[in-house]
Amino acid sequence: MAELRHRAHKKVISDQQRRRDVALDRQKQQRRDLQLHFRQLATALEDQRVVEEEEHEWGLAEGARLQGKDAKKWFSGQFMLPEWLIDIPLGLKSDWYVMARPAGKRCIVVSSRGTTVSRLRNGRVLHSFPSALPSGAKVSSGPIQGSSSFTILDCIFHEADETYYVLDIMCWRGYSLYDCNTEFRLFWRDSKIVETDALKPPSTHHRYRFSLLPVYECNAKGLEAAYREEQTFLRDGILFYNRHAHYTVGYTPLALLWKDSQCSQYLLDTDAKGEVPSLQQSSNSNLMALLVRVMILLSYWGPCQDKSLNRILHF
Repeated sequence: MAELRHRAHKKVISDQQRRRDVALDRQKQQRRDLQLHFRQLATALEDQRVVEEEEHEWGLAEGARLQGKDAKKWFSGQFMLPEWLIDIPLGLKSDWYVMARPAGKRCIVVSSRGTTVSRLRNGRVLHSFPSALPSGAKVSSGPIQGSSSFTILDCIFHEADETYYVLDIMCWRGYSLYDCNTEFRLFWRDSKIVETDALKPPSTHHRYRFSLLPVYECNAKGLEAAYREEQTFLRDGILFYNRHAHYTVGYTPLALLWKDSQCSQYLLDTDAKGEVPSLQQSSNSNLMALLVRVMILLSYWGPCQDKSLNRILHF
């Protein structure tokens, strides 16, 4: 009887939560491996074998300047893609951000050598234009730097107001942010882009306006704002980003997407080719309603004292 009681109170961890834990552990190991690799570089600068192992940095610098079919292939594999939200993550209130997702075309924006190019998830060019981003126009508010200076942003192009909403930042003036956590990348995004004229209205040397996508703490107020409050754009679901996550290309359980009839007109996801996959993760609006109610209660009560409710909601 005691054994059955113990099993009944045993914490249940979902498959998605287990993969989130594995992803965070993998990040820690990769950081240790990267530090070891840098030490090897410092002691073996002339070792060609070590130089050839620096695939990520070489790929980033060269890929940002590729053209034609090579560029299309490279860029199609550079997006961090969210999984569907199917459970309530552990530490949701303390370890996650939430944001409303604009309806539009997900794209990577690269400014380099006096021009700016945006590419869709299939790698195809969406726009080639001048911008006020670093090295983004032949004539800009700042000097055009050398070929080593390039900036890479993760954006959503909202056609209704012809605005690029900046979701994330992967590189700024040649400095890679892929291995920085979400909290730092968002700080860098907010502090660096405002130093340029990219947020100003379009002009001769700045074809499209950029706007910083509002990011909220994942509490009752933040969830209400992302899920229900009016935005300057048409909402197409809400995104959850783990604040400790690195920018990882491909699908990751550390970035989550939620859609239902209350926050999106488009309930079906599409792949990189714009086609609807044969299998879809259905959205249950009851889960989001429960999540919002729990956050509101926690904002009044503070940490939940009911152990059974803590187990169910993983707080």
